[in-house]
Order: sequence, then structure tokens, then C-alpha cells
Amino acid sequence: MPGDFPDPSVTKIGDTYWATATSSNWGPAFPLLKSKNLTDWELVGHVFPNQLPAWADYYFWAPEISQEGSKTYIYYTAHQRGGTLAVGVASADNPAGPYRDHGPLVSQPAGSIDGFPMRDENNQLYLIWKEDGNSRNEPTPIWAQRLNEERTALVGEKVELFRNSAPWEGNLVEGVSMVLHDGYYYAFYAANGCCGPGCTYATGVARARKLTGPWEKYDRNPVLLNNNTWKCPGHGTVVERNNRWYLLHHAYDAQSQQYVGRQGVLSEFKWTAAGWPEFQGNSTPVAATLPAPRPVNEEFQGSTLAPDWQWPVEQKPTFSLRSGQLQLTGRPEPSGAVLGHHTYAATYTATTTLLQPGQIPAGSVAGIAALGDPQNEIALTAGGGQLQLWQLEKGQTKVLSAAPLPAATRLTLRLRAQAGTAYQFDWSSDGGKTWQLLPNSAAVNGAYLPPWDRGVRAGVVVRGPATAAFEDFRLVVGEK
Repeated sequence: MPGDFPDPSVTKIGDTYWATATSSNWGPAFPLLKSKNLTDWELVGHVFPNQLPAWADYYFWAPEISQEGSKTYIYYTAHQRGGTLAVGVASADNPAGPYRDHGPLVSQPAGSIDGFPMRDENNQLYLIWKEDGNSRNEPTPIWAQRLNEERTALVGEKVELFRNSAPWEGNLVEGVSMVLHDGYYYAFYAANGCCGPGCTYATGVARARKLTGPWEKYDRNPVLLNNNTWKCPGHGTVVERNNRWYLLHHAYDAQSQQYVGRQGVLSEFKWTAAGWPEFQGNSTPVAATLPAPRPVNEEFQGSTLAPDWQWPVEQKPTFSLRSGQLQLTGRPEPSGAVLGHHTYAATYTATTTLLQPGQIPAGSVAGIAALGDPQNEIALTAGGGQLQLWQLEKGQTKVLSAAPLPAATRLTLRLRAQAGTAYQFDWSSDGGKTWQLLPNSAAVNGAYLPPWDRGVRAGVVVRGPATAAFEDFRLVVGEK
């Protein structure tokens, strides 16, 4: 799954595999992807495409998709308004939605995350989750507790399965995915530091004859480690296809690391004679050549925006598609109203065509941007008779260069990212035949852009009260 798809979860429904992943503070919440073969994925929608659950405000993490009977369930983590992280659940009659939210199930003082449903040896439904003790420099127990069949409340008493106790696990264990195989419950779990350039994530496994234990950790943990291509593999779901076993998990591509984010990766394992999973070389397999992501070529046709587009979860913009144009209304915040698109590599080129830039009044600007979060952004914009290159860092805006706006009904703006850290912007008034830089506009150092748990997006921005029109958006991996 090229792009930023952390904590992927997958299940088979009919003849189709359905998956979802963490969206964190990007909306819409929780992507929905489908595939016939586990390797070619299509993004078809979101669990919460328009309106977030009323009880939650941000950090939409670790959704687990499962099918039981005629219903699809999504167990997910989100931050509870005025509280801590909680595990909630939503359901639908079709995996594509629409989903009905049933509210939070558990929220402990330190936070509760990474919910996973599992039936025990007596067919009783349980919720497995992690107590987020590492947020308080405390241990991270993995708990199990009975869940009613309506999926609306926990019942009985919770039972601890295991916690971080081995040196390699560092300050946490999390992201448990369970599977029943040859009379054992197997818990695949992640441990240590998940994210960023200094990540130490790896994958372990434990097993038990009964769901509530006692649990035994594998003495050869971790079972999935770094290699030269994929870094910090962890937090995934076990899936079987054609009598072969896989873990769909996330990992950083070593060539792009935090700038693209944690991508969905499929790693095959076999069961040993002793009944433990074994990944070849204890690492994610490395293909001879990875397929190049398809170029983004958005013409804004139709009446709805493609599901690839995202926005800050707490700052949903106002936009519409009309006559082959994206019309985006600005916001007053320093970051403006933004629509961002996944990037697929640390080096890429993105362009957009801004219509009627001379009609954007003073006090408003519109253009192309590299987007970290609402506090961190780099953009080339037009407005008030000027072109401006500016950056937003930790909420503070700095104009780096400016020039008079050329007289043109269309202005093509280009963003070129190099190795995830250097961002060069230029513009064209003749449809891309010739390009011009602003005065003294060297490449901008954007190493600060990615948040700790997300990759950088490329997209469009409008700041101020105006509505601006964009004719297209294109993104290709590599330099152009």
C-alpha cells in the first residue's frame, strides 16, 4: 500500500480482501481499501467520510476490520473529547459503508488503544486492547474482557494477557492481532518505538491454549526486524490466502522514511515444526523491483472529490467541484484551508493550475503546498497582486520571497521535493513551457514538516476569505 497507511488491518469478505489503516489527524477518518490478491489495492472510501463520531476529536488510530455474519465491524482508537484515548466500534451492512458508530467501549486513565475482537474457546466474544501506560512512563498491559454480542459494552472483569517485559520490547507492547491455529491462540504484537527517524519498532509473537492465558512469548522474538529496504516493521493483521500465511503490517521505506510515512507491506511466514511463525531472514521480503506508484492526474471532473484527498481532521475545508474546477474556500488560520494528497517517495514533483490568480484579493492567497500539519507548511501562493513563497513552522509564518504577479488567466505552480528535505517552488504562465523562480528563492529545508506519526502531503491551499479555483493537480515520483 504505497503512501502513509500505518497500522493496516485486513479481512476477507466473500472473494474480496478489505483493509483499513490509521488516518491519525488527517480526515476523512480511516481509509477503506479493497483487493482481490492482497497486493493490488484500490482506495474506495472511508469509514467516517463526512462526519466524525460525536465523542471523538482527533488521533484516529489503529482500526481493525472484521466480518461476522452479515455485518462488518471496525474497532478503532480515537481521543475522547475532554478525556483520554479510547477504543470505539462502528458497524455496517456492507464493508464499503455507510458505518454506524456505537461509541466508546473502554477508556482508562492512561488511555486505551488498539482494540481487536476475538472469540475464545467457548465462543465468547472478547475485546483485546492495550493500556497506553507508556504515555505515563508506566508498563503497557494487554487486556482482554468480554464484549456483549451487540458490541455496545464490555461485561465481566478484564484479564491481563501479558505486558512489556523483554529488553527488546522497550517501553511498550501494542497492536495485538490474534489468530487461532492448530489449537493455539497466537498474538502477533509490536514493541518499542514506532515512529520517526529513530524508530526501533519490531514484531513479536506469543501463544496460549486459552484466550485468557497463560501466555508464552516466543524465545526467538522478535520475529520481524529491519532490513536495508524496510525499517521498523510492525502493527499488522494476519491473513491466510491459498494456504499461505502473511502479516499485513506497516514499515518505513528506508529511502523515504518519515517523509512518506509508514506504508502497508505484506510479509509471508511459515509455521515451524514447533508451531511458531517464522519469517524468512526475520525480515520483510524485498522484491527485486517495487512497482512504481501510478502518477496522480486529477482533472477535477465529476461532482465528488476522489477519496485520495485529505484535510486536517479538525479543520475540514469548504470545497466543491464545478465544471472541471476544484473551488476551495479559504480559512483564516495561518495554514489556511488545505487539501492534501499522499506522496509515495521522498523525491517527487507536484503541479497545479490556479485559475484567475489576478482576481484573488488582498488578504487572501491560494497555491500549492507541502503539508505537514496545521502548524507546519511550505507554500507558493498568489494573491493581492503578488506571488509569495512562505513557510509556516511551529505556527509562525515567514515570507521567504515575493514578486509581482504576472498578468495571466492561468498560473501553473510547481513543487519539487528532493529526498524529503529540500523543497523547490517555481511557476509558469505559459502552461509549463518555461519556468521561473522567485527572486532569491533557494530550496527550502522542510526537514521539520512531518509530524511524529504521519508523512508529508502535497496539495493545494487557500488562506483568507476568498474562494480560489484549481483546474488540475498532478504528482509524479521523481524529478520533472
